[in-house]
Amino acid sequence: MTDLNWCAVTPEIVLLGMACLVSLVDLFVTCPKRTTTYLLTLASLAVVAGLHLTALDNGASVYAMQKMVVTDAMGHLLALCATLAVMGSLVYAQTYAAAREMLKGELFTLSMFALLGISIMIIGNNFLSIYLGLELMSLSLYALVAVRRDNVQATEAAMKYFVLGALASGFLLYGMSMMYGATGSLDLGEVYKATLTGQINKQVLAFGLVFIVAGLAFKLGVVPFHMWVPDVYQGAPTAVTLMVAGAPKLAAFAITVRLLVEGLINTATDWQQMLMILAVLSMAIGNLAAIAQTNLKRMLAYSGIAQLGFMLLGFVPSIVAGNTVSAGNGYGSSLFYVLTYVLTTMGTFGLIMVLSRPGFESEQISDLAGLNKRSPMLAGVMAVFMFSLAGIPPTVGFYAKLAVLQALITTNSPLLLQISIVAVLLSLVGAFYYLRIVKVMYFDEPADNAPVAQGGARVLLSVNAIVVLALGILPSGLMTLCAKAITQSLAG
Repeated sequence: MTDLNWCAVTPEIVLLGMACLVSLVDLFVTCPKRTTTYLLTLASLAVVAGLHLTALDNGASVYAMQKMVVTDAMGHLLALCATLAVMGSLVYAQTYAAAREMLKGELFTLSMFALLGISIMIIGNNFLSIYLGLELMSLSLYALVAVRRDNVQATEAAMKYFVLGALASGFLLYGMSMMYGATGSLDLGEVYKATLTGQINKQVLAFGLVFIVAGLAFKLGVVPFHMWVPDVYQGAPTAVTLMVAGAPKLAAFAITVRLLVEGLINTATDWQQMLMILAVLSMAIGNLAAIAQTNLKRMLAYSGIAQLGFMLLGFVPSIVAGNTVSAGNGYGSSLFYVLTYVLTTMGTFGLIMVLSRPGFESEQISDLAGLNKRSPMLAGVMAVFMFSLAGIPPTVGFYAKLAVLQALITTNSPLLLQISIVAVLLSLVGAFYYLRIVKVMYFDEPADNAPVAQGGARVLLSVNAIVVLALGILPSGLMTLCAKAITQSLAG
């Protein structure tokens, strides 16, 4: 099916319509808590999530809008998780944003437009549609970071994010234009066919590939294109930091698969070597820099750089003599890794927001001192998240790391075996600063005895931690779903 086929993009149309409706309804809302806008936004996102969940069972790849977009199992799974991540972010943010006069219509409408950009990136099958989604998401996030106009730190973070984000978009756009020059098409399917023939300008193709990988690395926030991540994470209001750290990572993963695997798999030997270097550098610099941090958000930023470096290792196994099993295992493991990373990240930033109060940002590691004495439940929840990020069983982070390492080791490649050993050693370095948080919460004396706020965010935190544990004990369901989604998408 290659016609306009509006049905294929129903979730995106609904999301666009509801984002416009929310922005209009908010004009007539006078309540400072913005309850009507908040509930309408959550209801809209729940409908969009339901549409993706329903379509996920179908499994077939459907091309629509003159092959500009493709809806497949991987796309629906990522879009569903991105929608749930934005919903969770808004629930965590409600009390935090209200105390800082951020609970305005812009917070909700910009979040929905960012999600729309994420969805378009996920279903993009053409350089133009992917870039359109990227810009919609990026512009919405720039505005969200600067939503506290009177805050100097947030404004500075927004400027850095905007300048470096524009540079990343330029890299990606320049790479796409060179790909168009080399292959004569913007359609990923046609690009694949052109690279298959080999009758193209390989020099232009190589240059284009380098710029595309650099642009993707910027959006993922991996070394050496990571300079914006710590500053934006620290400077942005925590509610917005969660928006930047969560769902956009799923979109970045999606366009990495769309561009490199679906469009440029015939140049895999080139981009796999680049991703290998990016992955090892990210794990090394991310983990080592995180040790020196005293600011919790900044530590989580460097931690995220290392985590996404680990995720990129799943793209390294290649197709050997026509056998796609090892490559498919790698992509499926990376998908599982990025989903579980976003799940855990939501919880960590959610807890920072729960511990914050008017006039006090719970951003320093020392602010968690003695948390077990103030709130054993919150200390236990944070410990679960830290264990998961460190890759300690029985949390889901352990299985996610194991799945990626397994995908590398089963290739029987001596080089990939050595990289697996390096990844394990660097993960041990990372375990130090995660376990330091647990030590601070349980063994240090509390510096702050203020009561911890109650509310819906605490309930969501508990659910978040339970899911992290449950998926660690029973990971096979989600792992099978990820493998199936990748297989069906690449077969389509």
